[in-house]
Amino acid sequence: MQEEGDATLKKILITGANSYIGTSFEKWMQKWTKDYSIDTIDMKDGSWERKDFSKYDVVFHVAGIAHVSTDPNMEDLYYKVNRDLTIETAMKAKADGARQFVFMSSIIVYGDSSHINHKRVIDKNTVPEPSNFYGKSKLEAEEGILPLQDNSFNVVVIRPPMIFGKGSKGNYPKLSRIAQKLPIFPDIKNERSMLHIDNLCEFIRLMIVNEESDVFYPQNREYVGTSQLVKLISEAHGKNIRLTKVFNGALRLMGDFTGAVNKAFGNLVYEKSMSEYKEDYRVRDLEESVRVTEGRD
Repeated sequence: MQEEGDATLKKILITGANSYIGTSFEKWMQKWTKDYSIDTIDMKDGSWERKDFSKYDVVFHVAGIAHVSTDPNMEDLYYKVNRDLTIETAMKAKADGARQFVFMSSIIVYGDSSHINHKRVIDKNTVPEPSNFYGKSKLEAEEGILPLQDNSFNVVVIRPPMIFGKGSKGNYPKLSRIAQKLPIFPDIKNERSMLHIDNLCEFIRLMIVNEESDVFYPQNREYVGTSQLVKLISEAHGKNIRLTKVFNGALRLMGDFTGAVNKAFGNLVYEKSMSEYKEDYRVRDLEESVRVTEGRD
C-alpha cells in the first residue's frame, strides 16, 4: 500500500458494510493495492453523517434493500433506505468534496415483467416504468442524485441485470440446487441478460479509473437461457442433467396464467449495444462464470 499522502493513490469509500457487491468489489480491488485504498462504512445508524468524506475521491454507494418485497408494510422503509439515504449520501459526498459518486441501481426500474412466450428487449429509448416500490425507490434515488452532476462532481448510475457469482443470493442459487438434484429439466429457449460479479467489479473499477458520469447498463456478453444455465451448472458438478421439450407446451400455456413460469423462463434483455464500453470489462465468459461461481475453477 502506498502512503496516504501519495497523490496517485485513489481513495474509495464503500457505503454499506457487508453487502455482497461491496465486499466483492473490495476483494477484486486487492489486485491494485498500489493504486487504490478502500474503506467501508456501515449505514445502519446515523454515525455515517459525522464521517469526513473529504479525504475520498470516490463514494461507492451500495447500501440498500436488495430484495423485492410485496409487503405494503415495507414500502416506507424501501423509500427511506433506497431513495432518501442514497440522496442524502450523495449530497454529503458532494458537499464534503468527493469527486465521484457511484450508485448501484437495477434493471428493475424498467419493471419486472417478462414472459415465456414474448421477448422483451430494453433499449436506450425504453422509458423506466417500475412495477413495485423496490423499482420505484431505485428510480427516485436516481432522479435525486443525477442533478448533482457538475464539472467537479461526477455521478454514475449503474443499472445491472441479475447479478450472480459465488455467494450470491436470489434466483441463481435456487437454480444451482435444482441443477444438482433433478435428472431432467425443461428445454425452453428463453433469453435473459445477466452479469457475473467479477465482470461487474471490473466495470466499476473502470468507471472510477476513467472518472465517468452517466447511466450505464453492463451485462455479460452472452444472453443466458434458463435451461442452458441449468445444464452448465450440472456439468460443472460432473453431472449430466437431461433437457426435455416434453413440458414445453404446458409451460407456455401456463405462462398466460401464472407468474412463476414467467419468472423462471421469461425473456428480458438489454439490447447489446447499450452495454458496450470503450474498455473490455467482461473478464469472464458465461461458461467460466458458472465454473467460478460453482467453485470449480
